[in-house]
Amino acid sequence: MKLRRPSWQGLTLALLALAAVLGAGWLSFDASERQGTEALRREANHQLELFAAAVEGVIQRHEAAPATVQLSPEVLALLREPQSAARQAAADLYVRRLNAHLGSLSVFVLNERGLVLASSDAGMQGEDLSFRPFFLEALSGRVGRHFAIDARDGRPGYFVSHPIHDGARVAGVAAIKISLEPINAAWDTLGSPALLADSNQVVILSSEPAWRYTRLAEPSLEQRIDLQLARLYAGQSLPRFPLRVDLRIDEDSQVLEGVLPHGLRQGDGAAPAAAGRPMLVLGRTLNGMDWRLLMFSDLAPVRQDALGMGLLGGLGVGIVLLLGLIVQQRRRLQRQQALAEANRRLQREVAERQQAEATLRQAQDELVHAGKMAALGQLATGITHELAQPLGAIRTLAGNALEFMRRDDLASVQGNLQILTRLADQMGQIIQPLKGFARKSRAQPVRCDVGQALSNALFLYDQRLRQEQVTLQRELEPGQLQAWFDANRLEQVLVNLIGNALDAMQGREGRRLWLDAGRSTEGVWIAVRDNGPGLDEATLGRLFEPFFTTKAAGVGLGLGLAISRDIAREGGGELEALNHPDGGAIFRLTLPHEPRTLRPAD
Repeated sequence: MKLRRPSWQGLTLALLALAAVLGAGWLSFDASERQGTEALRREANHQLELFAAAVEGVIQRHEAAPATVQLSPEVLALLREPQSAARQAAADLYVRRLNAHLGSLSVFVLNERGLVLASSDAGMQGEDLSFRPFFLEALSGRVGRHFAIDARDGRPGYFVSHPIHDGARVAGVAAIKISLEPINAAWDTLGSPALLADSNQVVILSSEPAWRYTRLAEPSLEQRIDLQLARLYAGQSLPRFPLRVDLRIDEDSQVLEGVLPHGLRQGDGAAPAAAGRPMLVLGRTLNGMDWRLLMFSDLAPVRQDALGMGLLGGLGVGIVLLLGLIVQQRRRLQRQQALAEANRRLQREVAERQQAEATLRQAQDELVHAGKMAALGQLATGITHELAQPLGAIRTLAGNALEFMRRDDLASVQGNLQILTRLADQMGQIIQPLKGFARKSRAQPVRCDVGQALSNALFLYDQRLRQEQVTLQRELEPGQLQAWFDANRLEQVLVNLIGNALDAMQGREGRRLWLDAGRSTEGVWIAVRDNGPGLDEATLGRLFEPFFTTKAAGVGLGLGLAISRDIAREGGGELEALNHPDGGAIFRLTLPHEPRTLRPAD
């Protein structure tokens, strides 16, 4: 038994079904991952807020102390008399008592050159700290805050300084070194790896010891020089942070957030708890400080839950598609006979429609030709008048030429023959536009001269325009604009529009006819405007209906505008009517300016 090979359609449907299952699984996975990540973000933000408040409390509890030092008369007296041993002892006693009360690492006073004059730590006496940023900030009249490692004992601390004023002059600087051990003891409350980085993007504290004194970003040359001069990190090498983290700061410069889509990578000294796992990195900038708190939350449980939801989503869609396939097969068997019968009916309807369209086109061609003949019949009198004068002149000149020949006056004969030639050309110009206009033919779109078609149409109404004293304002001459249309049918439409405009102005004073044309993005447009009474709403709604006319009975059949619009649409254009703001009606004919597929008229 020969096996049937699967069709391309079957393979395509199978691939689409597989794509739907995979797509549903991915959407379920993505939605679940987003929800899980958002929940983890909210929980981590709450933990960050609590930890940040604790850190700020540790620092802010002591940072106001330097401002009170300048109130001490012992300190002011020492700054005024730095060589006095008694002043020295009194100031040392004051700062030791203040340090013991606060529980800080040290409280000390520096003169305006950066030398320690008084300190709770006797070992700092006389030390030169003029290079420290906190001293330079306070000496300039501002409060200084920054992290630094004490070069003497290697103990890190947070230094806060305040200027000591003696009158209007900054006579010295009061500083306090705050211990960071309470912060190190609180890392376990977060439950996730975390770190604190200063304004130099250096990790100064971390729950992971390997992360301490590493840099999150590569410093510029200027920053490197500043760090060497300030000696904030007591000669630490400051290697690159071992995890590749892409951090982005939001608009208010308060929240740092980054997702590690491929997991944290373990580097030199990377924490095992964070290495190789997808992590969500959240951060906060501590209020009033130049520190950033970053926490790394594990995204592996979120990914696992999202994977389960993705499998369920794909499985559900697969079951639905399978049920749909079963139902479709049953309906397919039931529809085969009905489809065959519908196909036969459709073929009959198509054949009938094609026959009806052919009949309609033939009838339309007959109506167009009948309209032309009717217009030519109305113009017969005018054409006879135009030809009568040159014919009479030809007869007279011919008789004169015979007489001149008998007299051997060849110069006069030649003059008469030249005049006869000119009169013949004039009669040819009168008759030539009528040849194509009267010809019965199907639409043959070519690149036609719009200005010439307008001239040919106006020629048929030349005598009527003079008799009715219509002022013609024409903005287009032959050779200025071309369109892609059947020239003969374009003339028929223009004849109809101009005739309707003249009919609309009958009985009015100061009759004016405007003919304009141009090019737009839609194509080539031709506008025929009159200053008649215009079109009311009822007329505008039915203007292009067959057999609808506003003329008196027996004057018209009401087919001219309907046929004209069909001609325009068949050639890829459009005909529309509207009222002009200054009065009267305007008919706008739009034609294609390049070849396009013709469409049958509606």
